[in-house]
Amino acid sequence: MDQSATLAAFDRQLRNVVRPTLDGGQFERVGLVIRCVSPHPDGWSGVEWSNLTEADADDVIAEQLRYFAEAGRAIEWKYYAYDQPADLPDRLRAAGLQPGEEEALMVADVGDVPETPSPEGIRLVDVSDEDGLTQVKAVHDAVFGGDHTPMIESMRQRGDAVVPVLALADDEPVCAARVDFHVGTDFASFWGGGTLPEWRGRGIYRALVSRRARLARERGYRYLRTDALPTSRPILERLGFERITTTVPYTLP
Repeated sequence: MDQSATLAAFDRQLRNVVRPTLDGGQFERVGLVIRCVSPHPDGWSGVEWSNLTEADADDVIAEQLRYFAEAGRAIEWKYYAYDQPADLPDRLRAAGLQPGEEEALMVADVGDVPETPSPEGIRLVDVSDEDGLTQVKAVHDAVFGGDHTPMIESMRQRGDAVVPVLALADDEPVCAARVDFHVGTDFASFWGGGTLPEWRGRGIYRALVSRRARLARERGYRYLRTDALPTSRPILERLGFERITTTVPYTLP
């Protein structure tokens, strides 16, 4: 993979662009940033892209913090390692935002992801009904905590632009993930991948990656993208993904 070209395509097609959000919001370009306010208080609101310099960064950060405070929303500033100025993380912290855990932006060519069979006793299902969405929510609530109702509602609104996938053991949901299809781009994004603790280490997550890769390949997408924590990065690397940069969420309640 030409990582520089892939990163440029990612930035051009998914970051530096105004598009709908997963939960029914809309990104907007305002001056030197692209931001979004979710229609749901618990949805994603924040800054996805910025083009700042040392001369204007502090003023723009302060302006965005005022905007989100007036909107009554928590803010996540999505920082990528190539964002400018070089001391942007220090400036975000100085403004009161707190860094989360660093994640790797990982991308694979769909043709490089091998077919991986499901573990014995595990059945993979592409979710297309309300019962399946209820099971996806239950797995995510159990694995990640919180209430994922807004996420499920957004899946209903987006139709076939997002496909949740469940892993079932004797009809019991044990793992859930989804693939988002970014229409008009080369990219499909992988999210979720939450496995109940007692079912980890059995190859279920690998099988879900393979299943979603096949769905993207069938629709003609070129790249698979995900933000990976250290726990999933080694698995993804074995399945053809490469780290092309890192990202850190900077948040303020």
